[in-house]
Amino acid sequence: LGALVANLVEAELYVILTDQQGLYDKNPRQFADACLISEGRAGDSALESVARGGAGGLGSGGMLTKLQAAAKAARSGAFTLLAWGREADVLRRVAVGEALGTLLRPSQSPVAARKQWLAVQLQVRGRLHLDAGAVRALRTAGKSLLPVGVTAIEGRFERGDLVSCLDPTGVEVARGLVNCDTERALLIGKTTRRIEELLGHVDDPELIHRDNLVVV
Repeated sequence: LGALVANLVEAELYVILTDQQGLYDKNPRQFADACLISEGRAGDSALESVARGGAGGLGSGGMLTKLQAAAKAARSGAFTLLAWGREADVLRRVAVGEALGTLLRPSQSPVAARKQWLAVQLQVRGRLHLDAGAVRALRTAGKSLLPVGVTAIEGRFERGDLVSCLDPTGVEVARGLVNCDTERALLIGKTTRRIEELLGHVDDPELIHRDNLVVV
């Protein structure tokens, strides 16, 4: 659950406090020469093998579960820190950048990871039909989606929901987090200037910002 919350709030760091200092190369309770792994990559099969007990590892499902949670958090670009829960002032020390525990980094940049997460993890709440110009802007220019490029909408959604973007033939070309609810989306097809005239303001000129949009 914590990893999913990290995804939803776009957390930069997901902290898991445990009964160990972090991930060791083997069980520190059994081997005096066990070494703390200070850094690694979330989703690394070698680390998961250590947690399962391979190559003299921990042999405990608890640490494996934490590594799996780190892999989920990494889907949206979050780092995960495994640290000892009884460490004095642990969260404050982490917040100021002190090196504690095991830091697991995502394999992708936050933006790239977030876009991958958008493509597969959320439920689509509505559909936006785009004109050919808007499709070109998304596919070839990497632009944000503006209201003027939308010809019709389907479904009911709220600001922040995931919507599917369809080309003029009905084929899905992108998905993204919409910046307005269904009622405001009725302003589709209008320029930003016209929307400002009608509403008296424009909160977000983009219907879907390019950082919250993935071409499929």
